[in-house]
Amino acid sequence: METTRDLKLAVIIDADNVPSANVKGMMEEIAKYGTPTFKRIYGDWTKPNLAQWKNVLLENAITPIQQYGYTTGKNATDSAMIIDAMDILYTGKVDGFCIVSSDSDFTRLAIRLRESGMKVFGFGEQKTPTPFIAACDKFVYLEILKTAELKDENEPSPTPTVKKPASLHKVNAKTIALIANTVDAVADEDGWAFLGDVGNLINKKMPSFDPRNYGFSKLTPFIKSLTRNFFIDERETDRANIKHVYIKAKK
Repeated sequence: METTRDLKLAVIIDADNVPSANVKGMMEEIAKYGTPTFKRIYGDWTKPNLAQWKNVLLENAITPIQQYGYTTGKNATDSAMIIDAMDILYTGKVDGFCIVSSDSDFTRLAIRLRESGMKVFGFGEQKTPTPFIAACDKFVYLEILKTAELKDENEPSPTPTVKKPASLHKVNAKTIALIANTVDAVADEDGWAFLGDVGNLINKKMPSFDPRNYGFSKLTPFIKSLTRNFFIDERETDRANIKHVYIKAKK
């Protein structure tokens, strides 16, 4: 997937709709796309259930924004996030937004930001409704962002251990068709397509596509697992130890 490391990004987080446990991994993921210049999280911090956020916010320098619930059954946090996002947009100081929520209420905001030329990266749990996912340039499920955890403090020599995330999806006929159609769209006359181009176009078609959803860290090993459906050709380049991967659908 194509990444742009010099983007200035505004990160706005809905504390009511995402778990605090995934924030560290999320911030590391955001660093792949750019530099977060605004980092704000919204919620009613008088509620006891949000107390778990305190250490996470301090460790990641995220500014908490207090938003009281004015009436029962209405989410004032969403409105505050949308208003702040538009204010940040009009400052002209950012190139894109990271909207962290599993709530479909931010669908229109994502569309509006993209209409203004902003890159929009969405982060949310697997329960996130499809309209919000589709409104983003890229959407990442928080479940795949498991980070290193320390062993119990009582153990003599605590060392980091990494838990491999479980597969969120299974490779089905729809996934194979998506890849095959994309290969066909960018292939040369012999049917071969550069895997980098395939990955970029798939992400445009399906913002939530990520090889990590299927238990693979990168696109290349994921595609190599589909040899029943695709040919793989690794071609030498002028640079040492660098190969370009090409893919061709099996008819």
